[in-house]
Amino acid sequence: MTCARSVAVLEDIPVTAVLPGAFPALHIGAARLPAVAYTSYLPTAALYRKAADAGIRLFCFPAYLGDRGINLHSGIGPFRKGIWRSEQDFDFSDIETDFESLLAGCPDAFAIMRLHLDPPAWWERAHPEGCCIRNDGSTLRQCFASEEWRRATESALRIVLRWIIASPYARHLAGVHLAAGQTEEWFYHLRGSYEDGNPDRAAAFRAWLRQRYRGLPALRSAWRCPEADFETAVPADIGSPAAAGAWRDTERDAAILDTFRFQAETIAGAIARFCRVVKEESGRRLLTGAFYGYHFFVADPRWGHGALGRLLRSPDLDYLASPNSYDRRPGEDWAPMAAIDSVRLHGKLWMAEHDTRTSRTTLLKDMAPDICPAGQYEEGVWLGPGSLAKSAMLLRNNAARMLTRGYGGWWFDMWGGWFDDPALMAEIAAAQSLAGALIAGQRAGDALAPQMAVFSDEELCFHDSTCGSLAAPLLGNRLALGRMGRPYLHFLRSDLARAPRSGLKCAWLLGWPSLGPDEALLREWSAAGIGLLWTDLRSTRLLPAGGGAWVEACAGVSPDAVLLGELVSRCGVHRFLDTGDVVYAGNGLLAIHAAASGRKHVRLPGPMRIEAIRAPALRARTASGFSVALGEHETAVYRVTPARNPSPAFADAARRPEQGGA
Repeated sequence: MTCARSVAVLEDIPVTAVLPGAFPALHIGAARLPAVAYTSYLPTAALYRKAADAGIRLFCFPAYLGDRGINLHSGIGPFRKGIWRSEQDFDFSDIETDFESLLAGCPDAFAIMRLHLDPPAWWERAHPEGCCIRNDGSTLRQCFASEEWRRATESALRIVLRWIIASPYARHLAGVHLAAGQTEEWFYHLRGSYEDGNPDRAAAFRAWLRQRYRGLPALRSAWRCPEADFETAVPADIGSPAAAGAWRDTERDAAILDTFRFQAETIAGAIARFCRVVKEESGRRLLTGAFYGYHFFVADPRWGHGALGRLLRSPDLDYLASPNSYDRRPGEDWAPMAAIDSVRLHGKLWMAEHDTRTSRTTLLKDMAPDICPAGQYEEGVWLGPGSLAKSAMLLRNNAARMLTRGYGGWWFDMWGGWFDDPALMAEIAAAQSLAGALIAGQRAGDALAPQMAVFSDEELCFHDSTCGSLAAPLLGNRLALGRMGRPYLHFLRSDLARAPRSGLKCAWLLGWPSLGPDEALLREWSAAGIGLLWTDLRSTRLLPAGGGAWVEACAGVSPDAVLLGELVSRCGVHRFLDTGDVVYAGNGLLAIHAAASGRKHVRLPGPMRIEAIRAPALRARTASGFSVALGEHETAVYRVTPARNPSPAFADAARRPEQGGA
């Protein structure tokens, strides 16, 4: 089908806006919905109907400009046949099929279309000048810095948007999730090493240097190179890890650090550009989002996820997302991959992708054998727990983290059927009810608000010459954070000056090579009563509240959960648990995810009303703590409110019969 620009009635598109609050809502036309969706690569009308029966009205489905699989390494085939058939020929039949399936299952659904922008194979053959050029001269999909690819993709994106806006489906479209690169997550495509000799990349790097340094004296001083010139500068070779691993020096290695900054900002700039296109074509009615900012999980800087701070400045971006975890170990905290409180600070929404494996998890070879490569997607992380009860506890834990920390997400039923059991859908329905209650304002304020904040340096990995092995232990501190018995906030280092500090008793400066110009502000924080932990590239130090001198707190960069808990307790941070279990607290809710079976003794900040919501039976009471026996990997959720403000309606919103431990 060839699609010329039509005169679209933009009023057919519902205006979608993010409503901040205890739990984020989306205002879509006249509807106000929790920012929680259901999605699948291989959906059916029946699965959509079951999600709708659980209270979900927001859905996502995939669409693809290209005709190839979402990664290079596995050989997976495409989930759809692809929209962009030739220069001026577009096939929208798969979008029609997906909308029809969705509306058959949920006639009042709203959809966010996840559109993968990687080019089709014919485009790569026809336009090598817009592609990543490997050292042997072959091409490898797009060059993200290429203006040729960006212009062509922008044109194709506008054609797709104009078709949808002019279609009968426009009234059901809430937004576009812009995807590209490896696994749709805006990673560079790599085959072993990173290679791209496209001249557009060098030209873009020079333009980037001009904008960063403004003049040759600044460039030459920063690079310590009197011959450096905007006309001849080229990106440093970042293809492979260094043979002998060491941390890079901020001054001596400025050129390579700039290359990694450029590598990351190239991706962030592309996302921002395509978000702007969606806003322009929809009259700013459609929501825009993308996967990006995995600085708290991905240690290899070649992937390009180190420019979250830059992307958050885009006025055209509404939300960012990541999977909840790549390893998904029960008994651990599946922390978001980015500093989500910086995302919120900049007025954006965070969405967690819950592709949680369950005992109902299907295998790709059974659901779509024609696209599944032999021996792939059938072992390890692609298998769920054997127990249905444990599966339900993992979903409950996903929901508890979202609800207590106030961010959205979607249930990713990847190959279809992963949540297709009444016990699992009951967890999703309960989460939806609790989210609705929070949106309605039935909460207790900030009595359980975190008293600790982590400030991450998203450029940490740029300094790692091994492309990840040095930085990985620093990023691995997210596990100790999750098991120290205290909730925490998470900001970017670049937001230190604007982050709210009311109620904070401790700040952890995690992965900062130096304090630099932030030292004066940090001294003010210390004088104001906030204790400081600083983990640089080799050790961890403590500056007690009130000032004084830094003292060594840990000989390395990875304090375990017990030591970390002791250090933050010295700063006055309240401890809810000391048993190494995961605890979430906030928005009038408290949740425990048990790392091991046993009795858990919960300490509250003061006398509070305690009610079991998704937990073993507990007599409602007012107390300064409570005790509960939990099985291994069981998750329990409680309503915890100031004693003067019980609000039983909140508990009624999601109360379900319990079946004991997992």
